[in-house]
Amino acid sequence: MLKVVAKLWVIEERLQKFINMANGLRKWVSEKWVDIGSKRKDGSFAPCGRSKGEKRKGYPKCVPLAKARAMSEGQRRSAVTRKRAAGNVGPKPTNVSTFVKGKEFANGGIVDTTKMRYI
Repeated sequence: MLKVVAKLWVIEERLQKFINMANGLRKWVSEKWVDIGSKRKDGSFAPCGRSKGEKRKGYPKCVPLAKARAMSEGQRRSAVTRKRAAGNVGPKPTNVSTFVKGKEFANGGIVDTTKMRYI
């Protein structure tokens, strides 16, 4: 009897993980993704992806619209520069991080770029 209860508990736990994963994917798909590398004159961003036959300069750096609005101009520029510098070496797009975690300096110190202070 205990084995059956334990197996049911494991099945229920796996089912709950699957439901949570599906909700996360649903949320991810429902977000509006924009290309932060192509800002329009009116201040909005072009949607992520390309129409058939559309040509754009460089590779698109896509983030959710909420994140794009929260980023400063310098952060957007830095992310797009790193994306384009990485290039594209195959049929799949190259992923680069949106924010730099930290930079090392010659004197051995690390700058925390999230708060812009020396550690």
